[in-house]
Amino acid sequence: MSEQPSSGGRKRRPPELVEVVEVSEITERLVSVKVTGDDLTRFADAPPTSHIKVFLPVAGQEEPTMPTMGPEGRVWPEDQPRPIVRTYTPRAYDPGTGTLEVQFVLHGVGPASEWAQTAAVGKRFAIGGPGGRFAPELLRTASWWIAGDESALPAVGTLLEALPASAVAEVHLEVDGAADEVPFQSPATTNVVWHHRQDPEAWGVELEAAAAAATITSDTQVWVACEAAAVRRIRSLMLGDKQVTHARLVTRGYWRSGVSDHPDHDYGED
Repeated sequence: MSEQPSSGGRKRRPPELVEVVEVSEITERLVSVKVTGDDLTRFADAPPTSHIKVFLPVAGQEEPTMPTMGPEGRVWPEDQPRPIVRTYTPRAYDPGTGTLEVQFVLHGVGPASEWAQTAAVGKRFAIGGPGGRFAPELLRTASWWIAGDESALPAVGTLLEALPASAVAEVHLEVDGAADEVPFQSPATTNVVWHHRQDPEAWGVELEAAAAAATITSDTQVWVACEAAAVRRIRSLMLGDKQVTHARLVTRGYWRSGVSDHPDHDYGED
């Protein structure tokens, strides 16, 4: 069975097998996994907030089933199980070692989270990408308002590292508690505010409150990524009460409560 090419006629590159060479704990719920592959140099030029597809083996496999590439896209073997596919941010590429870092949030039940809990050196999976539609000209913006939840921490890290020293960024991050907070580096002047959920199931409520209280000027670039329903509430607030133009607003629904493998092309624009 084959898949259709991606929209716009853009040719997909085949997934590439990679091998884990290092696993480390960033927080109790955030794990760093570094991998090597035949050629990961394309990640040296990946724009901030890019995404990759991660193809994980199913139970009983040492590595995931791999497709071949046909004229209509990926062709999967009929007699083997499809891999588990999820979307992640490529956190960092090290050209000196040829390693790519992917950070996994441990959120309990779920195939990717469960795989990450037992990730170890020598384990193999596959990656496809990078992809995304980040506009490089945004990096010329001097003023930023950035918001995200745990799922966005890797992407926020890549964005802050890409900002120039002339930029100023106000950053709001919503997590369960203080144990989930991580440090960020940036050439820009940043003010990072951590928000702890008052209710563990109230996804995006703290970010929505921060957005409502924010002072957004006409030259501020807004970037928001979190749970899909919360993204839509914040997007509506920004376009309405805050009078942010569409050109100054980037929103991403990285996941949706109750839905597995949420699409990576959810821009919250519906």
